[in-house]
Amino acid sequence: MLEKLKRMITAAAADYVDIRYEVKKTTTISMAGHELKKAGSNATDGFVVRALKDGGFSSVTVTREDDVPEAVKLAVQGASAMAGGGKTVTLAEVEVFEDNVEPDLKGDPALVPLEEKIALLKKYNDIMLDQPEIANTNMAYSEVDREKFFVSSEGSAIRERVCTVSIGGEVVARRGDLTQNIRAAVGGANGMAALKDREDVFLKRAQIARELLDADPVKGGTYDVVINPSLTGVFIHEAFGHFSEADIIEDNPPLRAKMEMDKQIGSDVVTIIADTLIPNQVGFYKYDDEGVPVKTIPLMVNGVLKGRLHSRRTAAEFNEPVTGHCVAQDHGFEPIVRMGTIYLEKGEMPLEDLMKQMGDGLYLCDGKGGQTSGENFTFGAQYGYIVKDGEIQEMVRDINIMGNLFTTMKNIEAMDNTMKLSERGGCGKGQMNIKSGYGGPSVLIRSMVVGGV
Repeated sequence: MLEKLKRMITAAAADYVDIRYEVKKTTTISMAGHELKKAGSNATDGFVVRALKDGGFSSVTVTREDDVPEAVKLAVQGASAMAGGGKTVTLAEVEVFEDNVEPDLKGDPALVPLEEKIALLKKYNDIMLDQPEIANTNMAYSEVDREKFFVSSEGSAIRERVCTVSIGGEVVARRGDLTQNIRAAVGGANGMAALKDREDVFLKRAQIARELLDADPVKGGTYDVVINPSLTGVFIHEAFGHFSEADIIEDNPPLRAKMEMDKQIGSDVVTIIADTLIPNQVGFYKYDDEGVPVKTIPLMVNGVLKGRLHSRRTAAEFNEPVTGHCVAQDHGFEPIVRMGTIYLEKGEMPLEDLMKQMGDGLYLCDGKGGQTSGENFTFGAQYGYIVKDGEIQEMVRDINIMGNLFTTMKNIEAMDNTMKLSERGGCGKGQMNIKSGYGGPSVLIRSMVVGGV
């Protein structure tokens, strides 16, 4: 296929052209309560052609091989039409690579029968439904297997397969008119091994849902808080991570000024890393969809901004190094700047000492949706606990946290010595990106505004 792609773009009258061909296979199984709602697989394929000419840049997507010659012509024509009509595009120079990357899967999902996947989902679903006061579940098995072929006029020729699996959803507890729900998920990029023998995860999540029926709503106010690794990951991804994506701040002068390199953004204990090369993690890949090898990027070191995530275009715009973070949802989309795995580095103390350092406050656990508006954020926590004199007390529910990114970053005081990364990714910036993972340790933050009753 790589040789065929090379021939397709050989005659393109452009300064630069690349083509990506992709075969995407998906398997989805879903259950609502005890009922199996859906079970099946699907395969699609397609081509994305991009062309640069005289500073204009354009892309065309097609699904049929016979349409590729016309797509190449249209991409070149589109680039010519864009030239002089807007921002002049330059692509940062990159090394040429020829490579063939096959994931290290422990149990290749493609070799596992659909019936076995249904049985695994049903087993975990039944574990939750068998618990007292669990009224319903909405659970799904998801498998996305992408085989990507990339060729550029510069000489790069890369094949990479990426495969992601997960089982996740929500469990609902009910007592009278009161209902509470908790999310559960397991998964990764290392094959079926990430899903096997995970009964304890689903049992624990059902138990937490049931315990929430006895919890009181949190009282709104300003608290010192410790957030657990799941909530840390959501905060780092949503409130900070997107501002590290160069295309987000590119045309926003005030925000670009605040995210100036070598500027003190957080407290001196805050170090944030973008590392998509962590083996087996949901965000893992070796090359992005521009054929650029992904690099591990220290985004913030001791509170000082030190890195940014780039495509070839934005790297040239900012005069900063290319990072290999330009990816697409699939063959229906051109790639854009996206996070892979991003995390806050851990500290040195155990969680118990972190609680003692906080004293009185709240221990908040697991993200539950949210939104950002510029540098301000609002996130939900699935559950939490009151903490008195460093000791965890009664559970609370119906929790929202809110604040300003830059103020909150400077209010981070300490972290514990554990590290946990999400097992299922997801980000909806323009396109869905299931390879977007996040995490970190538990984190002590002073003076957090908490919404409640």
